[in-house]
Amino acid sequence: MQHPVNTFNIHRFHINQWEAAEDLLAAEEPMEIRLEYGPEKDRSTSNISVTMRTPGNDFELALGFLYTEGIIHQKSDVIGIRYCIDHGNSGSENNIVRIALSPGIDPDMLRLQRNFYTTSSCGVCGKTSIDAVLTQCKPSAETDDWKITEEMLLSLPVRLREKQLVFEHTGGLHASALFGIDGTLLYVREDVGRHNALDKLIGAGFSKQELPFNKHLLLLSGRASFELIQKAAMAGIRFVAAVGAPSGLAVTLARSFDITLIGFLREARFNCYSAEKRIIS
Repeated sequence: MQHPVNTFNIHRFHINQWEAAEDLLAAEEPMEIRLEYGPEKDRSTSNISVTMRTPGNDFELALGFLYTEGIIHQKSDVIGIRYCIDHGNSGSENNIVRIALSPGIDPDMLRLQRNFYTTSSCGVCGKTSIDAVLTQCKPSAETDDWKITEEMLLSLPVRLREKQLVFEHTGGLHASALFGIDGTLLYVREDVGRHNALDKLIGAGFSKQELPFNKHLLLLSGRASFELIQKAAMAGIRFVAAVGAPSGLAVTLARSFDITLIGFLREARFNCYSAEKRIIS
């Protein structure tokens, strides 16, 4: 069994002297996602993605990734998920997740193999155009009139930090947290990759048939990139707050989907980049 934290013997320089010490670091391992698909009597298997991730919640990560990329849409699209091993490669144990799709699901494998190579630093790479991403997101026609207070919004980063168990020991992980509009903390997922943390969170909701998250708040422990807003939009999330800065393209996408986007949520301040209508004093 893999663990999210590794222990290393190190030499630490502190107050003008060296000392032997142990340090806890976030684990990072490659995870390959394989798809099994096709007619019941003529199944095929293809590798579609490799991501560097922190071990843990791997099935959620795989499901969240496939959902936010528009490959699966409901739980019945998946008939099985398990680890598998490349024989002769001991490093493959618990690092390959195989997802079996229902016979009626026919993924575009050429597009998948061309576009989906991921790393912990940059997320899904190789998109041929922004339009290729936007076509996967369909804005909901549902209206909403819920709001949250400034006070509740400002309280979220502290509550997230209290639940970041691995970060507390390593300082090296990103986190995504999902709150109800009443402020209830529902999910926290951590990973070396910010996109992986969000995929794990969305995968958790997918596996419990709780999507869309259209009456929820998403909190990101770092910056808000275009890809994270795209994933949020796919999951129906209407409110995204980030401790760090958003990118310009993230703001443009948030405005296109009427997503409330908050940046620099720290201490007693924040910036609102879109849909401020969901915040009241």
